[in-house]
Amino acid sequence: MQMEDFKSKLESKVNLKNQRIVKVDCQSRGNQDEMLTMIRQFVTRASGLRSSDLGPGSARIEQSVDGKGININVSDLEEVLFRTDTDGQSFIQVNFRTGYKVLVTDTLIGFKPAQLTGLDMGKIPKVVTTPDIMSVFEALQEALYSGDPKDEDVSVLRRVFDAVVTGGEAVGFDLKLERSWLGRIPHIGAKSAA
Repeated sequence: MQMEDFKSKLESKVNLKNQRIVKVDCQSRGNQDEMLTMIRQFVTRASGLRSSDLGPGSARIEQSVDGKGININVSDLEEVLFRTDTDGQSFIQVNFRTGYKVLVTDTLIGFKPAQLTGLDMGKIPKVVTTPDIMSVFEALQEALYSGDPKDEDVSVLRRVFDAVVTGGEAVGFDLKLERSWLGRIPHIGAKSAA
């Protein structure tokens, strides 16, 4: 599978490809309790997300598609932007004090993959989601078991997988299980120990 085909496949599944913002509908900065309320209200209207209260000043947002979610604490919030993409779909951008951000759509929580040394970030979408982890893993298996696995393709896909998992962990997703999958993929050309 060519890397450009892989990138297109991910982008079409996620529908967050290079989100070109048409307009910012509303911006909240400063009042963290208000920002958390705005996030909860957006999630309540979303068809594929659910929110649960974790006590004063914190909430959890989960995706229905895979049950993955993140915890949000008011003390971590810096800014919430209500946005509309070129297709007229609303989403929110949540900026954290750590410098990380997530895009919350009607069904998914998008995040930036981690920048890894030696990985051409132009080969992967700028925004990914947790379901993309399975897509990358399947592409990795396909490349590995294609009959003539190419070291370079497998190596790049391993790094893409790591970039997506690391990016997800950075914004608060628990991806220990998914990270363990990489340990099951053999390194091409690696000599086995006797």
